[in-house]
Amino acid sequence: MPITGYAAIWSNLNQEMKFNSTVALTLILLAMMLGAGFVSAMWGFTLGHEALKGVTQPDVRPTKRLAENQQVSIGKEGVKTLREEDILVNVNEYINGKGKESKTENEEKKENQAKTGQPEQKPTPEPSATEASLTTANPNLKLPVKSQDQGVTLEVSSATQQGGSLLVNVSLKNNGTNAVRFLYSFLNVTDDQGRALSAITEGLPGELPPNGEAFSGTVSIPTALLEDAKKLSLTLTDYPDQKLQLKISEIPVAR
Repeated sequence: MPITGYAAIWSNLNQEMKFNSTVALTLILLAMMLGAGFVSAMWGFTLGHEALKGVTQPDVRPTKRLAENQQVSIGKEGVKTLREEDILVNVNEYINGKGKESKTENEEKKENQAKTGQPEQKPTPEPSATEASLTTANPNLKLPVKSQDQGVTLEVSSATQQGGSLLVNVSLKNNGTNAVRFLYSFLNVTDDQGRALSAITEGLPGELPPNGEAFSGTVSIPTALLEDAKKLSLTLTDYPDQKLQLKISEIPVAR
């Protein structure tokens, strides 16, 4: 065989050996990388597991969360919003309590009069709610009274005391060309001393149609808020434009 043939065979063997060594080296490096990654993952898992020992998952059950919310510790409660109905009930109970106290005072007076032998003085009968509204009225003001603006009329027909509230009977009428909307939380009630009073409006429509029909309702004011007030003022505006200004003053407070 010529020398050139041996040289070609030797060259092929060298190339195969280099290729095989390259493949082996690549496989070794890949195995080392996989091994290092596995070791790193296990080491990180072990460190994390050791660090989280004693840490438990929070209980996110909705039933337990509601129960915990109901058990609020004293002194850490937020500001509670009182309902209007609860306020009126408390006012009514306060008024009834004052009535009971007055009854007790009358009984004591009767006992003292019986001991001293003095004749019993009969109390003068109190006027009814309707009579009270008439007798305490301002002589310069005769109900009903009206306030008109842009074809809309607000009228107060009477003011009487019933139970623990002062009931002001009002009516609204629209003789204009457009419907008018009202938000009765904008109804401003003040007494003759300038104090703003809370009131509940019932029976009045949210939108007043332009058909000239009168819609009646009541404005209820707790008498406990009136104190020594003698006159009231009502101010009502439309919503949301607030172009109307309906105001009635000098409304007598029935006692």
